[in-house]
Amino acid sequence: MADIFPFQPYRYTDAAGPLAHLVTQPYDKISPEMRARYLALSPYNLVRIILGERQPSDNSTTNVYTRAAKHLNDWIGRGVLEREPERCLFAYFQDFCVPDTGERLSRRGFIGLGAVEDYSAGVVHRHEQTLSGPKQDRLELLRHTHAHFGQIFMLYPDPGREIDRRLEAYTQGTPAAAVVDEYGAEHRLWKIADPSHIASIQRLTAGKKLLIADGHHRYETALAFRNENPGLAGASRVMMTFVNMHSPGLKILATHRLVSGLAEFDAAEFLRQASTEFQVDEVSSAEQLQSLWSDAPRGAIGVTTGKKLYMLQLRAPSEKLDVPILHEMLLSGVLGITEEAVRAEKNLRYVRGLDKAVEAARRGEAQVAFLLRSTAIEDVARISFSGGVMPQKSTDFYPKLLSGLTIYKVDEA
Repeated sequence: MADIFPFQPYRYTDAAGPLAHLVTQPYDKISPEMRARYLALSPYNLVRIILGERQPSDNSTTNVYTRAAKHLNDWIGRGVLEREPERCLFAYFQDFCVPDTGERLSRRGFIGLGAVEDYSAGVVHRHEQTLSGPKQDRLELLRHTHAHFGQIFMLYPDPGREIDRRLEAYTQGTPAAAVVDEYGAEHRLWKIADPSHIASIQRLTAGKKLLIADGHHRYETALAFRNENPGLAGASRVMMTFVNMHSPGLKILATHRLVSGLAEFDAAEFLRQASTEFQVDEVSSAEQLQSLWSDAPRGAIGVTTGKKLYMLQLRAPSEKLDVPILHEMLLSGVLGITEEAVRAEKNLRYVRGLDKAVEAARRGEAQVAFLLRSTAIEDVARISFSGGVMPQKSTDFYPKLLSGLTIYKVDEA
């Protein structure tokens, strides 16, 4: 059963300045250029805590994590961050345009605490594999700050959308916070403090399974921290945004693969080897590829080596999704890229946007680009709830949840 709890998070005050200068994209989506821009926006931008600058003089007592803790304590002391006076949930609405199509959508969710559950309990389900490096980094930050700065993106099943209707009813007034991010998505928060409203949400979510959409590394970090701190009650909960997986505003984008650094790569030989398992057809444009995708069965993958564009269609029917077919049969089977190399991103880069992927191959930034359709939420849920996991970057839920809207200190639960 999913246990959801109200909490008293810290939030930025007016003394900190405009919210758009303070909050950030999730840490793993922050490029060096984005970090530099965040740092320039405000001395209180959250990037100083969640992705601080490392110094050559760093040691075991003075480092990026100790500086993060110092920033957090200093901002609380200055009144830049202030704790909510009462336990509450927050409705979290996002209005956005879908990249590539321009379709306008709204996603409804709410922020609260969720119990940190072992996967074996059958309550929280993952859908992607994780890497040890990011988890160690996030664990060190959590050990030093005792705080969660971004929410785990959790999905729950509610086909009748009863919780969505409750959230709509609870958000008629002026939002407690509103900000437009760098991608044009509008993020709005409404405080839900009425005990009867909180109880109704808890009742409606009780007994539901939860699926991690984004935040696998941070969730498993929370698990590790809970196990390290059995006497710290707040460590048994983590901050989450809960979104109905049946919401019409839930959008998954495709993540395309760019391959480079392969010794003696030959495009013609790659296509010849691929043709043993795939039908290879040249297509005239990305638009034609997208049109063919709409009716193609599983195993339809776009490929470009720079000059020409192809669709590879698996000859034999398969129950597997496009991403594992790509990884197993083309990346590993034909190109010989090992799972270890994939995990280390040695030969692989990821890009959002079909045109960007095609253009990268045309400019010679990749030896070959693999183009994918987006994964349906029904397939993600089916695999996850049955205990399966997908390759990394199989999904790209858009837009991301902003970090810094609410901050949960586990030692003040």
